[in-house]
Amino acid sequence: MRTLDFSPLYRSAIGFDRMASLLDNLSRNEQSQPSYPPYNIELTGEDKYRITMAVAGFDRSELTLEVNQNTLTVSGSKNDDEQERQYLHQGIAARTFERRFQLADHVEVKSASCENGLLHIDLVREIPERLKPRTIEIGTDTRAETRAVEDKSHAA
Repeated sequence: MRTLDFSPLYRSAIGFDRMASLLDNLSRNEQSQPSYPPYNIELTGEDKYRITMAVAGFDRSELTLEVNQNTLTVSGSKNDDEQERQYLHQGIAARTFERRFQLADHVEVKSASCENGLLHIDLVREIPERLKPRTIEIGTDTRAETRAVEDKSHAA
């Protein structure tokens, strides 16, 4: 596996020290995850995303979505079929799965729906007001003004 040298980044950027471990975890997770079920990730608007997973054969009650510390976990487990079936060909994979998605800071799951064998998960990045860019007004040094007033009162 290739390793990346992040030392130039550390010289000029503050607070990105967890980026190396995040990238390492992502590459490790991607290699260990199976390709089932297939999925799409699309950008549906500014700061809006949608994950669509092909979950044919799964009922809503057999699917679970969980968000924990910026990780979205989608899992499906088939209920045991009471009726034993004899297949001549079984091309629909109805097996248990678990897929994890790493979410960026401030990305939240807004809704999920299941229709026509597709699970749709809508996400939105909502940056809090305190983290949005703002303009800081440059004022005068109030300490200097206070000292000037105090000096005038002592002189009188």
